[in-house]
Amino acid sequence: MTAVDALLKIETIGSVLTLGLNRPHKRNAMNDGLVLTLQDALTDISEAIGAVVIHGIGDHFSAGLDLSELSERDATEGLRHSQMWHRVFDRIQYCRVPVIAALTGAVIGGGLELACAAHIRVADPSAYYALPEGSRGIFVGGGGSVRLPRLIGVARMADMMLTGRVYSATEGLTFGFSQYLTEAGGAYDKAMELATRVSQNAPLTNFAVLQALPMIAEANPQTGLLMESLMATVAQSDKEAKKRIRDFLDRKTAKVKPV
Repeated sequence: MTAVDALLKIETIGSVLTLGLNRPHKRNAMNDGLVLTLQDALTDISEAIGAVVIHGIGDHFSAGLDLSELSERDATEGLRHSQMWHRVFDRIQYCRVPVIAALTGAVIGGGLELACAAHIRVADPSAYYALPEGSRGIFVGGGGSVRLPRLIGVARMADMMLTGRVYSATEGLTFGFSQYLTEAGGAYDKAMELATRVSQNAPLTNFAVLQALPMIAEANPQTGLLMESLMATVAQSDKEAKKRIRDFLDRKTAKVKPV
């Protein structure tokens, strides 16, 4: 099933929902319309969907905020605008199912903030990362100052904003911008492969990884350990978990081996 919007190409492939940023003439720079269309697409996702892939139509993932549509705003309007982006990107981070970003070309500014909200990021060699806000007299407003330092560290993000430093796809894999680096043109296919795989996980396990794990990692150790015990107990008591463990013990599923 496919639906094409002026701003977003939406397609369902098996159990995977794909969302294609569809402004290739603007290097998929994001305006409010595109951000709100993303919000709509991520609202009430069908129970048949087990994962989401976000990608860019054309050569680029996203060159960030569309500065040509940046209007004069007073402080209150600017605050509300930033919080609108926060709500939409939170919908990605706290999505019911895993969200995977396929990164190509420009992953800049707000585009990098969008990618950071995803759970898995897959890049091909054309991808490059930058935060040019400092040279343009603005500041990140889509949650990047919260999410990106958790991936690459505060000092590296500060350097990017102060100096305009650009990181390549290879550097991005090393420093945590992405978890995967593919051959040329392979980001989307690898993202779909991973999305298909994770969509087959037990739903409660995916929920625990997406919702509980980040909170456990940020909690004080004793609180985190208690949360872990509670989540492990709930997951292991689920009927799906019991069935999968039984299948493994009956040798109906393969053992873990190196690829």
